[in-house]
Amino acid sequence: MNLSVVGTGYVGLVSGACFAELGNQVTCVDIDEEKIEGLRNGVMPIYEPDLEEIVERNYESGNLEFTTSLAEGVNNSDVIFIAVGTPSQEDGGADLSAVKAVAKVIAETMDEYKIIVDKSTVPVGTGDWVEEFIADNKVSDCDFDVVSCPEFLREGSAVSDTMHPDRVVIGTNDSKPAKILDELHQDFEAPILHTDRYSAEIIKYAANAFLATKISFINEIANICEAAGGNVEEVAAGIGSDHRISDKFLRAGVGFGGACFPKDTKAIVKTAAEHGYDFKVVNSVVEVNEQQKETMVNKLKTLLPNLTGKTISVLGLAFKPNTDDMREAPSRTVIKQLLEAGAEVKAHDPIAMDEAKEVFGDKIEYCETTEETITDTEAVLLVTEWDKFQDLDLEEVKDLLNKPIFIDGRNCYELEEMEEAGFIYHSVGRPTISADDLAATREVAAVTG
Repeated sequence: MNLSVVGTGYVGLVSGACFAELGNQVTCVDIDEEKIEGLRNGVMPIYEPDLEEIVERNYESGNLEFTTSLAEGVNNSDVIFIAVGTPSQEDGGADLSAVKAVAKVIAETMDEYKIIVDKSTVPVGTGDWVEEFIADNKVSDCDFDVVSCPEFLREGSAVSDTMHPDRVVIGTNDSKPAKILDELHQDFEAPILHTDRYSAEIIKYAANAFLATKISFINEIANICEAAGGNVEEVAAGIGSDHRISDKFLRAGVGFGGACFPKDTKAIVKTAAEHGYDFKVVNSVVEVNEQQKETMVNKLKTLLPNLTGKTISVLGLAFKPNTDDMREAPSRTVIKQLLEAGAEVKAHDPIAMDEAKEVFGDKIEYCETTEETITDTEAVLLVTEWDKFQDLDLEEVKDLLNKPIFIDGRNCYELEEMEEAGFIYHSVGRPTISADDLAATREVAAVTG
């Protein structure tokens, strides 16, 4: 099938490459000339496991093309996927300017039947607007259909999620485009859910809002555990074993970030308000998440009340492992707090260093290795749970630090091993290991030894 995918971000590039991998002829379109030229030369604009190999293989075979001409993409395709960004506006609503720009060119360019698929995450009713706009502005007297087909990929596993989806949602009441899109998606061997367009548009927001709610919920439980006693991991295991709840998204931490959860929770709250409804639950989810991002530095300040002139090491900058995305990343809040408190910051991330430089400029020191980052610092803050940060040589880390202070925002280490290694250790929703604890442990060891 001949497809065009407009937008070469996470959704567009991954979707286009995976459709090409399945034997379709795909044209990826983006207005960024530098990005398109880079893709033609094998330069990936994003980091995503396995993506570079798929792009290279299909570009060389001719299944995948890149262009800055949307008109070319429209003319070369039967199905046009709109996969442009819909970032948050100041009021929390989705910015649809890129979607509107694409719709305008489609209206001016198409000269035969096309299926136009909203792959971007858009508020309910956007499909109506796209349909009406194209109908009112099309140059040629040709038919078209607008369908909602939301994506559910996760950054860091986007290729796998695209090739092996839990489900495919096709939102349309028209049988013609539904049949064609069924055929296009059959190679994914996933259940296909047919809905009306409004429902499909709401499904993506509802899914992300629910998952974000689970994260903020378990983070609030973690805060209760810290205040009243208890271990959030044991609580999560207890409630997660209930099949009605499941253990997914019940790992306490320093909060969620990225391109989807923060944006989509705000957008569904805004959509609800526009329809006269106060979405209290998700409003609280957003508030809790912002507060959670501040907990790491707050814990550090209980140990080092005056951070002025002190050097703190930060491990992990991307919002999650296996991506270089720093949008709404907890590290941004953590580092901002440290700098405002007068601290100096040394930071390292396996992938997101270039992105971090765009965010922080020369305000922090960027280190090439974990060891360099930790050396001669007063404390280490583990913000992103990259594999390499979950398997540190703890004795070496302690020797490199000026003080054995370790703030773990992702609960990567067991309490017993951190106590044995001699750290003052704070995690999320679990008992702390204090200097008094370490002294008592040493005293017992001396007596029994």
